[in-house]
Amino acid sequence: MSDNLTRTLAGLVCATGFDAFPVETVHKAKLHILDTLGAAIAGSVSRETDAVVRMLGIEAGAGRSPIWGRPISSDARTSAFVNGVSAHAYELDDSGGCDHSGAVVLPAVLAALGDRDRPFSGRELLRCVLLGYEVGRRVLEAVGGYEEHNALGWHSTGTCGAFAAAAAVGSMVNLDMTAMASALGSACSFAGGTWAFIHNGSSTKKLHAGRAAEGGLMAACLARQGFEGPDSVFEAERWGSFLATFGAGKGDPQALVRDFGDYWRLNRCSIKPHATCRGTHAGIDALDLMLERHGLSPADIAAVEVDISGFQYGMCGGKVIESRAQAQMSLPYALAARLRYGKVFLAELEEAAWSAAEIGQLMDRIAVRIDPAMKDEDEPAITIVTAAGERHRLVVEFPLGGPQNPLSDERLIGKYAELAGMVLPASKVDALSEFVLDLENQTDARTLLALLQ
Repeated sequence: MSDNLTRTLAGLVCATGFDAFPVETVHKAKLHILDTLGAAIAGSVSRETDAVVRMLGIEAGAGRSPIWGRPISSDARTSAFVNGVSAHAYELDDSGGCDHSGAVVLPAVLAALGDRDRPFSGRELLRCVLLGYEVGRRVLEAVGGYEEHNALGWHSTGTCGAFAAAAAVGSMVNLDMTAMASALGSACSFAGGTWAFIHNGSSTKKLHAGRAAEGGLMAACLARQGFEGPDSVFEAERWGSFLATFGAGKGDPQALVRDFGDYWRLNRCSIKPHATCRGTHAGIDALDLMLERHGLSPADIAAVEVDISGFQYGMCGGKVIESRAQAQMSLPYALAARLRYGKVFLAELEEAAWSAAEIGQLMDRIAVRIDPAMKDEDEPAITIVTAAGERHRLVVEFPLGGPQNPLSDERLIGKYAELAGMVLPASKVDALSEFVLDLENQTDARTLLALLQ
């Protein structure tokens, strides 16, 4: 292989030890692991996961890697796929990475953990997770960034996520620089997933996290067996490279390696307080704040006006709600649900909630307008009009759960416990939380696997 960006990135990943990560970043990583596990355990009983498990015909004792939230196991590849689907099923997993890094990285590394015959420390597991987040986000930045890449129709969780999983699992199996470069090269062949699901509310968005986890794991394991991947996937001028093909050559290739280690990308990731697309969260928060600040109740609201960028409108501006997936991706529905139910969590994404007559009436009073002056990444402006004719407008620049406006540890752990408690007994919910929050001191992370079933 030539000395290029693929090899340079691989070398940086291989040379990074656990001690490179500050205490604060390690703590945040543990919270993201716990949050992902909670979302995935709850998602293990989703209809999407049910369909995948039935299709694959998984039976108890069929492998060493657990299917989370269920009394069955499978091979690592299958478990990574299924658990990735579960983690993304309810739109409650983290964002701001590749985009949904937790739903890709955790299923991949924990699936690979099941194949280990020797102890693997919690410190090393944290290192693998952090490097997966790092690579997934850097690939997205190099291909043009979230708005640019996703505007082309790609879903970055599925495309960039494959590289995240490859880096994480490659770190777990101790690939050297040459093999890591091959793993990253092969990951390009597993990258995929488009936004076609948005038009009819299909379930395929959930597949993207699972396929990226599975594909990245396969790329790393193939490299471990001596399988050679292409060395030019990050060369923007090369025909067939990831940057040329998935980014139309408009990216920033040096973002892959520039200032590596100066600012760890997990620190920019968000944890969701609401069970809808992250693009809806600033609007929900704006509505919450205006009701509180002006002493208003939902009954006082005569109309809501939403000014939104064209990019955000295409992603979450729809008002046709005929499935949970469409409700998850709709800002108008999120606002209507907040007014009708007081929150936007799992119960508000069920058919009984989004099909209620009151919701239809509220949706009729919500106007969504594209503001051509808004940049793609701008948060929406929410205006409420009261029955008395008052108008209040607010833009929340930093939604709750983001790095500039984080959830408290207490609230985040409470979210995890509520979600995991939907499936696991209280004793396991508590034991899993205690184990993860003390992960850097655990001598064998494999103990975690039994707690997930």
